[in-house]
Amino acid sequence: MAAKFVTVDRDTPMMFPPDLREWISEDSMVHFIVDAVEMLDIKGFEINERGSGSAQYPPKMMLALLIYCYATKRFSSREIEHATHNDIAVRYICGGELHPDHDTICTFRLKNRVAFKEAFAKVLMLGRELGHLKKIGGISIDGTKIKANASKHAAVSYKRAGEMIAELEKEIEALVRKAEEADSAPLDDGLVLPDEIKRREDRKAALERARRVMEERYAEAKEEKQREYEAKKAEREKRREAGKKPRGKEPQPPSETPPDDMQFNFTDEESRIMKAGNGKHYEQAYNAQAAVDTEGSMLVVGQYITAHANDKQELSPAVASVDPAIREIDTACADTGYYSEKAVLEVESDNGPMVYCAVEKQSHHRSVEDLLKKAEPVPPTDDASVKEIMAFRLKTRDGRAVYKKRKETVEPVFGIIKTVLGFREFLLRGLDKVSRVV
Repeated sequence: MAAKFVTVDRDTPMMFPPDLREWISEDSMVHFIVDAVEMLDIKGFEINERGSGSAQYPPKMMLALLIYCYATKRFSSREIEHATHNDIAVRYICGGELHPDHDTICTFRLKNRVAFKEAFAKVLMLGRELGHLKKIGGISIDGTKIKANASKHAAVSYKRAGEMIAELEKEIEALVRKAEEADSAPLDDGLVLPDEIKRREDRKAALERARRVMEERYAEAKEEKQREYEAKKAEREKRREAGKKPRGKEPQPPSETPPDDMQFNFTDEESRIMKAGNGKHYEQAYNAQAAVDTEGSMLVVGQYITAHANDKQELSPAVASVDPAIREIDTACADTGYYSEKAVLEVESDNGPMVYCAVEKQSHHRSVEDLLKKAEPVPPTDDASVKEIMAFRLKTRDGRAVYKKRKETVEPVFGIIKTVLGFREFLLRGLDKVSRVV
């Protein structure tokens, strides 16, 4: 008996249903996204108020298009343009017959940063009204490295840039001498002395600019390093005065010049070489920061992008990234990478939230001793340092409960963004542009 197959008929003309929703399942997220965007009253879109020129795509349609495509792992404007032709749900968002091209999509994304922030805030306000987000509560803070649209091989170190400048100066000098010699030997075919001199001068100028940029960046970082040096020195003096021997090596003041291995990338000069993954490899990247609700919703309530390679300076900005109209923060927890005395005092000043920030590396493994019920620790003395107070705070029963929420909330969010959604690399270049897509 011959096998039976379903007939596939590609030749008989057919009509689409009059309503595209008949082609989309009722539980598709596209319905929620379209309805949610329509409910938003957003005034921050950049549009041509005069009405001159070609008709504009409705801002809410463009916003729904971006949100849906991001949620379905399409981040490139060319991919999104392609989807307006081939994805039924995307065609529904665009009314069936509208197909914004990739340039229009990219321009809309770049021009409407204010509107995107307004939409972000209003979605969170809606979540609060629906009971998904409490008015008062805690946040957990963390960062993740997202690759820049640049290769780390397009970078140069401070030391190597200096060496290359010296080499180019010698080559330029030799070529100038050669140009001055009437009987100089001819160059290979197609090579012209003035062009070769100019090429080296341009390269030398680019390297000199790279060195200046690195020196400016280091000057900013040097202030923080100087404060850390003075704090360590003062702490050691305090131990000596108390008759105790300081532990470890004597702290050293920061160098007057940038470290030899400081990097500058010629493709995306605002990105940085950063430790990534488990810290065993480096990537040309940006540092994405998120503040996540710890009260059960796991909603991202604050976010931004920074070019700082580590999180030492990010505690205060991360807390500040949360709009007070969305969340009145009572506690903020972060891992040891965020800790500094200055940052903790800054956040807690003027009745700010209480910080729960680890002051030393903590093991993710719980020993048998960790499972046993513990007595509350002895409170620190009145003259205790901020670090000692923080260590005590994290050892209390309440402190342990608050800090436990950190890895239960913010870490899964980054896992979803990078593993489920697949967002691991920016397509745009420059800090301002990459900040417009988060």
